[in-house]
Amino acid sequence: MKPATKLDNNHELSLKEFPYIIRWRDDRCTRCGRCTAVCPVNAIEPSPHVQRKVLSEGVIPNPKANREITHMVRQVRDIDRYCTGCGTCALVCPNEAIEPEHNPQHKFLFFKNKGGAPARRGGRRNDPAPSTVDQLKFVRISMLTDPALDAGRHEFRIRTLLGRNLPAEDLPLKTRGGRLTVDKKADRFIPPVREIYPIRIGSMSVGALSPHMWEGLAMGVAYLNEVENMPVVMCTGEGGMPPRLLKSRFAKYFILQIASGYFGWDEIVHAIPEMTEDPAGIEIKYGQGAKPGDGGLLMAYKVLKLIARIRGVPEFVDLASPPTHQTKYSIEEAVAKMIQSMSMAWGFRVPVYPKISGTTTALAVLNNLARNPYAAALCIDGEDGGTGAAYNVSMDKMGHPIAANIRDCYLDLVAQGKQNELPLIAAGGMGKTGALAANAAAMIMLGASAVDTGKYMMQAAAQCFGDEHNRCNLCNTGRCPRGITTQDPKLYRRLDPDVVAERVVEVYKSADMELRKIFAPMGRSTELPIGMSDGLGVGNAEIAERLKIKHVV
Repeated sequence: MKPATKLDNNHELSLKEFPYIIRWRDDRCTRCGRCTAVCPVNAIEPSPHVQRKVLSEGVIPNPKANREITHMVRQVRDIDRYCTGCGTCALVCPNEAIEPEHNPQHKFLFFKNKGGAPARRGGRRNDPAPSTVDQLKFVRISMLTDPALDAGRHEFRIRTLLGRNLPAEDLPLKTRGGRLTVDKKADRFIPPVREIYPIRIGSMSVGALSPHMWEGLAMGVAYLNEVENMPVVMCTGEGGMPPRLLKSRFAKYFILQIASGYFGWDEIVHAIPEMTEDPAGIEIKYGQGAKPGDGGLLMAYKVLKLIARIRGVPEFVDLASPPTHQTKYSIEEAVAKMIQSMSMAWGFRVPVYPKISGTTTALAVLNNLARNPYAAALCIDGEDGGTGAAYNVSMDKMGHPIAANIRDCYLDLVAQGKQNELPLIAAGGMGKTGALAANAAAMIMLGASAVDTGKYMMQAAAQCFGDEHNRCNLCNTGRCPRGITTQDPKLYRRLDPDVVAERVVEVYKSADMELRKIFAPMGRSTELPIGMSDGLGVGNAEIAERLKIKHVV
C-alpha cells in the first residue's frame, strides 16, 4: 500500500470553499448531541480530537509531551454533506454553542457540478437587490380634493372576479317593471365567474409539500372562507388532491392544476361524478417563472406510498413533467383543445385558464385568449418565483420580470377595449421581502386582477429557513429541516398543521388590513383599483418610463 503523504490532502476542500462555516464553541458545548442528531444533511459529526501539549512542571522543569483526547463537533468537508446554513443546530442547542456563519467568499457552486450536471437548487433566486415591484410607491392620496376613507371603521369589500366578464351589451339581462332580471332564455354562452380574494395561494403540490404543510394550508383556507368570510382560494399544483377532499364540500376552495405530467388527474376524473362541489377553477400549467421553458421534477425519494397513490404512479420513481403538454403544438391548439375539454368536463360551470412563465411571448398568448370565450383568465409567473427544484442557471439568469409583463398585457387589453373582460393574475416574488399586501396592491394598480403567493406562505406560515443568500435550499432533496418540503415522517412530524393553519389565517387578516390602509386614502372601498396607474410612482426614471407611471424623487 502506498504510504500516506501530505500531498494526499491537496485536492480536498477547505472550509473556506463552503457557503456556510459552522462556528462551534468548546467552552459552551456540553456534548449533548442534539445538534448532530437534527442536522438534515449530516454536515456535523462528533469527533475525537487529539492534542499534544508540552508541560514543564516541578522545581527543575523537565519538559514532557502529553496527549489529551477531547470530543468536539466537527464540520464535515465532504461535498455531499456540506452545510446549507439552515441553522437547525443552533435552534436545538441549549447553550448557544453552535451556529452556521455565511461565507460570502465561497466558490462552492463550482465544486457541485459533478458528472456533467449543473447545480440544482430549491428555494428562490439569489438576488438580494430590490425587485421593481418593491420599489413602487403609492402616491395618489385623497385629502382635500377627494374624500378619503377611514381604513379602520369604513366598510370594505376587497374582492376580485375569476372568470371572463362579459361587456354590458352581451350580458343576458333585461329590465322588467323597472327591475333588472336575468334572461334565462337568452341563447348565448354565459362564462362561469367566481368572486375570490385577490391574494391567492399559488400552486404547490401534494408531494412537493409535506402532508402536514399541505394540510395546514388547506385548513387555513377553509377557516378563512367559512369563519372569516374571506373567499381565499388555493391552487393544488401538479399532483392532484386526496380523493376524500375532492368529494367533500371543501373542493370549492381549490383550483385544480393540470400540467404536462397529468399527475393525479386519473383520480380527479374518476371523482367528478361523486363531487358534491365544483372546484373554484382549473389551471392549465404551461410554464413556471422560476424555470421557464423547463419541465417539473419530483425526485424518487419524495414519491412515497401516499404520494404514489394520489398521483397514480409506482413508488420511488422520478416523476418528470415534460416542458410542454405533449399533445399541444401551438397556442391556438392549446387554447382550443385544452381549455374547451376542461370546460366540458365540468359542464362549463368552472373557470378554466392557463398559467405561463413570464416571457416576451406573453402578449401572443394573451391575444389568442382574448378571442376565446371559454378562457377565464391568464396567469403569468414572473422570474422571482420560487420552486422546489430548478437549475441555478434557470433561477438566476432566465425569465421575465412580472411588473413589465403584466403592464404590457393590461395595456394591450386596453387597446382592444377588453381590459374589464379577461382577468390577469400576477405571480412570482409576491411578498419576497415580506411586503405581500403592498406588492399585491402595486400589481393590481398595474393591471392585475389578483396575485399568487407561494414561497411567502412557507416563510410566514411555516417559518421556512431559506433566504436570498442560498441558505438551506433543501426543498428538492426531501430533507427539509422544517418539515415543509419532505415526505420523511421523521422530518414532517416537526410541523404542526394546526399551527400552520393559524398562521395562514393571521397572514391574510393582516394583509387585508394593509390593503385597506393602501386603498382607503385613494377612496376605494368596494372596487379594486385595477389599472389605476396614476396612483403609482417610482424613483427610478427608467422604470417609470417603462411602466408608464409617475417618476417621483
